[in-house]
Amino acid sequence: MNIAHWASAHRRSILFLFSILVIAGMLSIYKIPEGMFPNISFPRISVAVETGDQPAEQMVIDVTRKLEQALRPIPGVQSIRSTTSRGSAETSINFKWGQDMQQVLLQVESAVNQALPSLPAGTTFTVRRMDPTVFPVIGYSLTSDKLTQIQTHDIANQELIPLLSSIDGVAKVKVMGGDTLEYRIDVDPSKLAAYGLAFTDVVQALSATNVLQAVGRIEDHYKLYLTLSDTRLQDLQSIENTVLKSGNNGFIRLADIADIHKDVKPAWLKTSADGKRATFLLVYQQPKSNAVKISHEMEQRLTDFKTKLPASLSISKWYDQSELVVSSSNSVVDSILIGVVLAALILLIFLRNIKITLIALLMVPSALAITALLLYLLGASFNIMTLGGMAAAVGLIIDDGIVMIEHLVRRIREKNSNKVPLDFRLREAAIEFTKPLAGSSAATIIIFIPLAFLSGVTGAFFQALSLTMASALLASFFLAWLAVPLLAEYLLKEKDANEKDTGDRFKNVQEFYRNLMAKLLDKPMWLLVGLIPIMLLGGYSYKQVGSGFMPHMDEGGFILDFVQKPGTSITEGARVVKQIETIIVNNPAVQTYSSRLGGQLGGGITESNQGDMFIKLKPFPRPTIDQVMSEIRNEINARVPGVEIETA
Repeated sequence: MNIAHWASAHRRSILFLFSILVIAGMLSIYKIPEGMFPNISFPRISVAVETGDQPAEQMVIDVTRKLEQALRPIPGVQSIRSTTSRGSAETSINFKWGQDMQQVLLQVESAVNQALPSLPAGTTFTVRRMDPTVFPVIGYSLTSDKLTQIQTHDIANQELIPLLSSIDGVAKVKVMGGDTLEYRIDVDPSKLAAYGLAFTDVVQALSATNVLQAVGRIEDHYKLYLTLSDTRLQDLQSIENTVLKSGNNGFIRLADIADIHKDVKPAWLKTSADGKRATFLLVYQQPKSNAVKISHEMEQRLTDFKTKLPASLSISKWYDQSELVVSSSNSVVDSILIGVVLAALILLIFLRNIKITLIALLMVPSALAITALLLYLLGASFNIMTLGGMAAAVGLIIDDGIVMIEHLVRRIREKNSNKVPLDFRLREAAIEFTKPLAGSSAATIIIFIPLAFLSGVTGAFFQALSLTMASALLASFFLAWLAVPLLAEYLLKEKDANEKDTGDRFKNVQEFYRNLMAKLLDKPMWLLVGLIPIMLLGGYSYKQVGSGFMPHMDEGGFILDFVQKPGTSITEGARVVKQIETIIVNNPAVQTYSSRLGGQLGGGITESNQGDMFIKLKPFPRPTIDQVMSEIRNEINARVPGVEIETA
């Protein structure tokens, strides 16, 4: 018994199995994470160090070089690159592709901790892996006409971070911008000298007074009490009453030699949204999490929590990566629907049978559902590469179904074929077409397999595409090989087999094609003469076509980086940024924007003369993103001197 007869004997079980796989695939669609890019672990670790206001030259000696020496012995290190500025340094360590980056992360943290005692006192550091999740997926701005920047910063830090950090898939929520309250102490040098005190006495007195520490235990009435000494400075009066010196003549308070008042902590970062001072909330996702679900859950929580916030506080979203993911998903759905409709029209025109058309059309959603199931089992996600692969596979899936259906119909409609039972004719036709179908599918799959073995960043991205295409083609092959003939046995009857073909309707086309091929085969050199210019033209065109790592997309927004002259103060920089903001606001295609001076959306060391803006465009219809970027870039170059900009 061959495979066709075995499949026919067990057709109910086979179709039931395919039905289960399709249903499981449809359910898995809601379980697969959605994100902008594939889950890629780049072989790079970043170490950021902060030491206060130490000069850059001293930072290189005391921090950067010592840090590099501590990191170099880690196994697998290929290169180390550092950037140093006043009070901060950032070191990037590149490793070999394929290393376990989670283990490497622990090794880097251990090496930095071992080097920490040799670094200046008060040094702090952060270690992070460089992957797509190091960039925020959602950005909110907090603005108010009545609240101060101190109040908006406190609301973001004390209320919104705990609220949003507990959402499943959120790695962290970071506050950027705003002001922090502090108490400013202006010491009078003459009064200090008159009392015989030094500035260090003031520092020591404040440090010794502002402490919280355990002082011991007390047992009383069969109970144990843990005691604490809390002398922390809570308000302005407690700071003023800090004792600097005491003796027989009384004591000297801080208020006797200094002026103390509330102030704002000096900040080298200014943030704004739509021309207003703003505090930003940046949301970072965990690896393999679902950006779309995070966005929906975050919107729901903020909506429910708004009643507990001041009425004058406005929370606006200026960046949401999930919008592009949703747009890509909708594009895939559109391409599937268009492909199905066109395939249905073609099949109806050539085969003139609704049941035959239905069999072929069932191939597309079934194959894509099984593909989604395979992606779920393999731990993949929906992103621009996997969704693009599914969209590209639609045509190949339809092709497999059409060629199998066409062969089955052609065989059962042949002359004298009605003498043989219909189910036998279908089985024989399926057996005949097994080798061509298998060869065609295998050849196509083999084309995509090498993409999975590419190295570097290119390989990391194209592995997702290769995996998706291979999964879709495998699902398509088994559906066309087994499900289509079995469905034909169920749905097709003798009257379908006895219907006339459409050959007469295309007799003129067939006759023209027959005459053309006869002439070309009679004189094949003419065909070669015609192909050579086409090949040469193709080679020339290949050299003229531009290239890039990622396809160009209109994401509905772009980043504008700007750099002013070195040494520009934060105040002067803010004045220049206002000029740039005026140009952006007046562009009719701009919906909203956010601005950072002295900081960047992606983090990293940034000087006070640098910054960036994220500009979100209005929905279509509007000019393309390239046109908007060109307009804004040209206008800034013409109207704002002394600033270099770059858009991406």
